[in-house]
Amino acid sequence: MIYELYREQQLHCSLDEAWDFFSSPNNLPMIAPPEMDFTVITKLDDKRIFEGMQVDYRLKPLFGIPLKWKSEVRSVDDKRCFVDYQLEGPYKMWHHYHEFVSNEGGVLMKDLLKYEMKYGLFGRVINRLIVRDKLEYIFDNRRNIVEQLFNERISVQQDLAIANL
Repeated sequence: MIYELYREQQLHCSLDEAWDFFSSPNNLPMIAPPEMDFTVITKLDDKRIFEGMQVDYRLKPLFGIPLKWKSEVRSVDDKRCFVDYQLEGPYKMWHHYHEFVSNEGGVLMKDLLKYEMKYGLFGRVINRLIVRDKLEYIFDNRRNIVEQLFNERISVQQDLAIANL
């Protein structure tokens, strides 16, 4: 069974700023929950993503148990969208589509995650009991950090501008 998780978030920044941040795998540890100990193993020298790029990670997604994950960027449409796909890791299938849409407020960031659990019926039960909630938590955590990085600085600047009137 293939599951989906969809999220949108308005970013108050330019498309260039959003793309530069999210197209660098080196920024992933910054937006992951700290207890996951998310580490990029591949030496990237701050390279931006490109089609075919493979990246190795180490993380502790559940119960502090470390695991390795290898992803591949399957497609890139510069400053519009990209897809990362799990080559090795805990899922039978992991397909994460990232989209960035310019608008009057800055950039609307969209994520569509499609994933499938290993182990048949047992995997479906584990998804229902643990994995789905953990993914929701990871994306909620990311939303909060991204809010601080891209949006709270704008409201502080706006508050200062109003105070100076």
